[in-house]
Parts: sequence; structure tokens; C-alpha cells
Amino acid sequence: MRPIIKVEKLSKLYRLGQRSIAAPTLREAFMGKLASPFSRRRRDGEDDLWALRDVSFEIRPGEVVGIIGRNGAGKSTLLKILSRITRPTAGYADLYGTVGSLMEVGTGFHPDLSGRENIFLNGALLGMKRQQIERRFDEIVAFAEMERFLEMPVKHYSSGMYLRLAFAIAAHLDPEILLLDEVLAVGDAAFQNKCLRKMKEVSRDGRTVLFVSHNMAAIQQMCSRVFLIQSGRLSEEGSSSSVTSRYLNDASQSEDGDFDLSNHPARLPGCQPVIQRLTLYNGSDAPTMRFHPGDAMVAEMLISPNSTIREPRIAFSIEDSTGQRITTAATYFQEERFPDIEGPSRIRCCLPQLQLGSGRYLLSLSLDNKYQGMIDGLHNAAWFEVIWRNSFGNGEAYSPVYGPVLMASSWERVE
Repeated sequence: MRPIIKVEKLSKLYRLGQRSIAAPTLREAFMGKLASPFSRRRRDGEDDLWALRDVSFEIRPGEVVGIIGRNGAGKSTLLKILSRITRPTAGYADLYGTVGSLMEVGTGFHPDLSGRENIFLNGALLGMKRQQIERRFDEIVAFAEMERFLEMPVKHYSSGMYLRLAFAIAAHLDPEILLLDEVLAVGDAAFQNKCLRKMKEVSRDGRTVLFVSHNMAAIQQMCSRVFLIQSGRLSEEGSSSSVTSRYLNDASQSEDGDFDLSNHPARLPGCQPVIQRLTLYNGSDAPTMRFHPGDAMVAEMLISPNSTIREPRIAFSIEDSTGQRITTAATYFQEERFPDIEGPSRIRCCLPQLQLGSGRYLLSLSLDNKYQGMIDGLHNAAWFEVIWRNSFGNGEAYSPVYGPVLMASSWERVE
């Protein structure tokens, strides 16, 4: 079968610190010529950044392919080249079909046009006739759930509203290739699940989906094949389970339970490094990354904001070894409003009893408020371990096949 996407030796080079400016004046050109013999010469490669380097792959029609990697690995650059937003430095990418893309929030929207007008604008950019767009118009509006805001200029939309409308347009205007970059990074859980269901429907119709995400559970649920991008290179491709396992093994490990998060690669795009450090303690207040079932766990976060965070919402989540969310503890799960964070602060979350079976687990953290939205977030940032120690008192081991969550139960025979 002929591939619908063929990428060969694709590379993208950025010259750091260089800007594209207007042609110099005669005086500037003359002074530059005079200065050049005496000025510091740029050494080859000194300020080069290869966002992509020699990336090659083929994708068949109807495939749903996940693209994963840490921030800055080159995932978004790859999608921008495939979307014809950015030109490659070397190599080529051939796409044999119409392309719909959802990149950064707001990309492809005209800020002064209304939501209604942007639907028709996006459809025209996809090469669709007005009659075709009109036939899908009601479906797009219903999916986005934005009837009330349809006549409002999109420059007044929140990031969540942008995402709803942009995904609805991209998914309903029938492109043969759908490119999605972090479509699940914004929006509530209900809408994220709605997006996943729509992506499955799109793939069943024979259309091809490329899906960039930090959400490993969604990647495993959606994708038959996954590419791992590291430092601009395609380092691994294969089944979703094998490649995501390799990726998650790169999460931070610390024998003493102390994790430096200030420059962590798991930080979500667009987030500020406000969560600086995470330290895990057991019930004896000793820092550790190893726990037993029933132990208390205390997660202490060092939060250092640039300005006061009013009505902060802080969450601490545990995932299994595949990145599947098990549970979340959050400040907004308690009755009292959490106090404002006015400067560097240590915030503690206490889990009185860790009801987990033996195995390795991942931690994710997030900080937001209702005024700014997401401020900082790290998915699958750190590992900890739970070690079995005859917790049921009967000498029986607890196999991971029984599931990660321990349940207290009592049994009796009833005549």
C-alpha cells in the first residue's frame, strides 16, 4: 500500500541569536565589512540548534500514530513542517492528501473574526467549498458546545474555548490527514474524552491521524504505532506499549526521594518552572522513594512564584508504570479554600495510608488557578516504589496481576 505520508532525511536547523532584519543601509553594510576582520568570528556549529536531524518514516492510510518525547525534542517542529508552516533545512516530507492541523492554541484563527467566520475561513484553507462547510456547520458547533459564543471575536476566547472550536473544525471538515499537537493539554476531562472518541471515529473512517501528546494513557489507547523523538532524532518506533515504556523509564529517580524539578524535561509546554522541588517522606518523616503498603506518604513541593498566586489549585497524581492515572489528591478536593501563595512556599500533601500493591509508580504535579489557568505542570515526572511486606499478615504475596489498588475486605461463610 502506498504511504500517505513519506518523510526522508528531514532536518531543521535554527541559528540561535540571529534575526531576520531589513536590508542594511549603505553605511551599515560598509561598517560591517570594516568590522568583520576584527570581530569575533562565529565558529561552525557554535550557535546551531538542530531541532530535527535525519528523520525518516512512512505512514500508511488510516493509521493513528503517536509522537512522544520530552519538551524541546522536536515533536512540534515535525508537525509544523508536515503542516507546511515551517520549511525544512534538508530532506523532504510528502503528504498525499488534504491536511487538517491543530497546533498551538489559536493557530489558524483570525483574532478579529468571529467563531462563525473562522469556521468558514478554516474550511476555505482546507480547499472546501462554502456548501460543503455549511453541511458540517451544525455538527461543528454542536461538538464545540459554543453556540452562545459563536458571534464573538475569537480574540476574546479563553484557551479552552479556542481548543474546543479548533478541534471541532479540524475533526469535522474531513481532511484525509489530521495533525494534532497537544490537543489534550487544555480543556476539561469530559471534553478530552470527547476528543478521543472523535479521533477513534476519524480513524475508523480511514483517515490518518498523527497525535503529539504527553498523555501516555491516551497514546496507548489511541495509537497502533508510536515514534519517540529525542534531541531531534527518531530514536525508536514500534508498538505503543513498548515505546511508551521506554519513554517513561526516563522519568527522574532519586534514592533519597528528593527531586529537582526546576529544569525538568517533563514540564508541560508553556508552563513556568514554579514548582521547583519535590521531596517524598514516609510516616517517620524520613525522605525516601521506597514505601510499603499502608505507609503514610507525604509529598512536599517547593513552589516559588514570580507574583502572588490567588486561589491556587494544586494537584498531586499517581500513575501506574504505563502512565495510566490511578488517583489524584488536590487542594480543591477539600472544603476549605487554600490560602494564596505570596512567595516561596513549601506545600505538603499527606496521604495517610498508601493503599497500593507492590510495583513502580509515577508522579505528576500541577499548579493552576481560576484566573490564569495552568501555571505549572509536570506529567510522569518522577518514580517511586512500593515494596510488599506481608501486609495482609498471612504470608501471601500480592501479584501486580491483582491490580495496583489494595482494598480492605472481610470474608465469612453464611449458612
